[in-house]
Amino acid sequence: MPLHPVLPIVPGATIGVLGSGQLGRMFAIAARRMGYRVHTFSPDTDTPTGQVADLEVVAPYEDLSAVRAFACGVSVVTFEFENVPHATALAAEEYCPVRPSGKVLHTTQHRLREKTFLRDNGFPVVPFEHVTSLAELTAALARIGTPAVLKTAGWGYDGKGQFKIPAGPDAPRAWATLFPTGAGEAVLEAYIPFEREASVVCARSITGEFKHYGLIENLHAHHILDVSVSPARLPDRLRTQAVQIAHAVAESLQLVGVLCVEFFITRERGGTAGGGGGLLINELAPRPHNSGHLTFDFSVTSQFEQQLRAVCGLPLGDTSLITPHGPNASAAMAQLLGDVWLASPDHQPNFPAALADPRVKLHLYGKADPRPGRKMGHLSASAPTPDAAISAVLAARTALTTPIT
Repeated sequence: MPLHPVLPIVPGATIGVLGSGQLGRMFAIAARRMGYRVHTFSPDTDTPTGQVADLEVVAPYEDLSAVRAFACGVSVVTFEFENVPHATALAAEEYCPVRPSGKVLHTTQHRLREKTFLRDNGFPVVPFEHVTSLAELTAALARIGTPAVLKTAGWGYDGKGQFKIPAGPDAPRAWATLFPTGAGEAVLEAYIPFEREASVVCARSITGEFKHYGLIENLHAHHILDVSVSPARLPDRLRTQAVQIAHAVAESLQLVGVLCVEFFITRERGGTAGGGGGLLINELAPRPHNSGHLTFDFSVTSQFEQQLRAVCGLPLGDTSLITPHGPNASAAMAQLLGDVWLASPDHQPNFPAALADPRVKLHLYGKADPRPGRKMGHLSASAPTPDAAISAVLAARTALTTPIT
């Protein structure tokens, strides 16, 4: 029997969100449009989510008494990033459903647990080994070879907590960089040459209904997602395989909510457990994902509304792209980092110039302090082809740094 009754949570109810960043903000916008109330919980104040939520609770995630009180005031709890402590999810689960479950959170917030789960369930992953010391790293490098990538086992994102090892003698420097005190837990991965990165954003409901947004192509800069475009400029065979793999991962996790499966598109077949025909899973994110931001304006049901539908036990929505360019059109998203503000005259982006193209949509996240690498917003646009959609958002982003006349 489930811990909590499986009943639809209908509009008028209150949804709790652990985390308070831009993903929670867009989720709250979708939820409020459908008539739900939103409470958010995080250690910060005046947050992107808190600015549009009905209630912003400010407390550390480790304050389990505050977490329990928060859970008592909502009908269901979800999260907008996976670095919420597992104990926090378990405390909330004592009082209401947590979707995706604390078990899913526990698996996906830790690289070793995530990669072990994928390997043990037969999914295509990069060869890896668990290392806890410089001696173990040196031995693992002898087996895996170089180049290789050393990653902290937990709490890594946007390229943080990683060190590429081009040759064996760099092992001491790699270990000292990630673990200055000498103690730590890491994953050593073989370095796999890949042509590009792509992702499948999908959703699974309480009843097992599955919906997806196809394979989305992702372009990165300095380890941070820069541009996404749908559909991916890849063969139909890879698009179909990627969706099949994502569906199988969601089923294996018994996911209720939204999941992003990030892939490397390899130059040759590879990976463990039989390979993936050019597809290797890089990471999982059990929540809406930056690569799915383009769905906010250009899908019948955005990834944020889909998350709401899934965690509330409602039927999932249509994921088709809707644009003025016909059924085979494309959409693209370009990330806006704080660097755009810093590169603009007087640190003021030229929003009128960027929006001179009527196809372009602007989303800002309510963050007052632009810093290098900080995600401040995004631009999206639709066009008849993927290349044209990418050109539209890149041209609009370039226009942001022109003088305002």
